[in-house]
Amino acid sequence: MMDAFLDQGRTLIDRAQRILVFSGAGLSTESGIPDFRSPGGIWSRYDPSDFYFHKIISDESAREAYWRMSSEYWLTMRDALPNPAHLAVKQLEEEEKIEAVVTQNIDHLHHKAGNSPERIIEIHGTAFTVSCLTCGKSYEREAIEAVLRSGVKAPYCEECGGILKPDTISFGQSMPMDKMERAMRIAAICDLCLVLGSSLVVHPAASIPEEALRHGARLIIVNRDPTHLDEHADLVIHESIGGVLQAMIGANAP
Repeated sequence: MMDAFLDQGRTLIDRAQRILVFSGAGLSTESGIPDFRSPGGIWSRYDPSDFYFHKIISDESAREAYWRMSSEYWLTMRDALPNPAHLAVKQLEEEEKIEAVVTQNIDHLHHKAGNSPERIIEIHGTAFTVSCLTCGKSYEREAIEAVLRSGVKAPYCEECGGILKPDTISFGQSMPMDKMERAMRIAAICDLCLVLGSSLVVHPAASIPEEALRHGARLIIVNRDPTHLDEHADLVIHESIGGVLQAMIGANAP
């Protein structure tokens, strides 16, 4: 049965010319980065309600707790390496089939795998840079982590004294409309949407594959658990993402 699914996936990918890859946390778990919601994930040790954006910017103690949590997660992401699924996505770009990689992940692994930065849309931001919420000055994350290691609990901007925050989207924080609009435009023109490791429950990001479907794109979902779009997909596989993509895309290698 699995061989038939893989053959179907190879055919859909081979026929596609404008693929939109939509990736979620399940793609990165195979690189050793736990899903926030999974057992052992960040939310099993912290209360996510403590980290709403309005609390981060208004409460010094909440900001200190936020940085403790963020730094813990950062160490895992900093050292993580792309897995076979990331490399398969990179191969699709080499075959000139990728229109964009829209990712819910903040771990930079598509960049590490070698996908072109201009084709990657980090819809929830990135943990690899930090910005001042007042003047917008940008910092490399490792520079701010060095400040934290020196004993500072909540860093401030050296330029204007404003609050610093990783360039990730927190609960209650506005989505980057330029990225959302670009992702939706590409969803409207892609001919295949490849959903990898996303439960499709976090909105508005999850509306992107829905937009692709509305405009007639084929849909492949590779995810551990069922999603609400499974019944509308051309192909659904609940298996290891890396193994599945290697089998599908490796067969298409030049």
